[in-house]
Amino acid sequence: MTDGVQGRYGPLGGILVIIPTYNEALNLESIVSRVRTAVPAADVLVVDDNSPDGTGKLADELSAGDGHVHVLHRAGKEGLGAAYLAGFGWGLEQGYGVLVEMDADGSHRPEELPRLLTALKGADLVLGSRWVPGGRVVNWPRSREFISRGGSAYSRIWLGLHLRDVTGGYRAFRRETLEGIGLGNIASQGYCFQVDLARRVVEAGYHVVEVPITFVERERGDSKMSKDIFAEAAWRVPAWGVRSRMGRILGRRHT
Repeated sequence: MTDGVQGRYGPLGGILVIIPTYNEALNLESIVSRVRTAVPAADVLVVDDNSPDGTGKLADELSAGDGHVHVLHRAGKEGLGAAYLAGFGWGLEQGYGVLVEMDADGSHRPEELPRLLTALKGADLVLGSRWVPGGRVVNWPRSREFISRGGSAYSRIWLGLHLRDVTGGYRAFRRETLEGIGLGNIASQGYCFQVDLARRVVEAGYHVVEVPITFVERERGDSKMSKDIFAEAAWRVPAWGVRSRMGRILGRRHT
């Protein structure tokens, strides 16, 4: 593990960038190289779900050539949420002070990671946001942008969140934040997992900052979006909202 990172990012502790993969052999080497260039002090953890295209083997080769690159092999494809939870668990056990979520396909630009880390000096969680001033998306059809903006609005309304990009997956957490939100009972997957983490952080009273990013649609490989991802969010988000409201009502009755 890298030692505490000083200077530009302040005393954040070791930084771990977690990159879940499933069939990302075309993209992995490039994204790892870009992370290592953007923040040389950071370590990378590739969490591979037994990709049939050889992504795991490639990750092992990258790790063998660079002590900052680590690999966590999982038995099979279990979803984005499970992959990140495994990565968080590994990183917390290793003592990292900052844990970063990043996609493997290049949609999250590593060159913008320093901006997230700088903002983390005054926050508990930093979201790379497409929907704040200065944020944007590249090569997205209008329909995809409508779905993404709509998903964030849907989550904000049900959960009472004041975040513009609730579903985004480019994030930097302090270890204390992850330790404080109860990772052990998270069952959500897909992009619903991102909503789940955001609402837990807010409900726990942590400080969240959004910084603008440019989200670039993948050029190689297949998107992991599916109908199941939308279906999960459609029922989980209202359920969380109702439970939260009921909890507040019952709490007031007992005060």
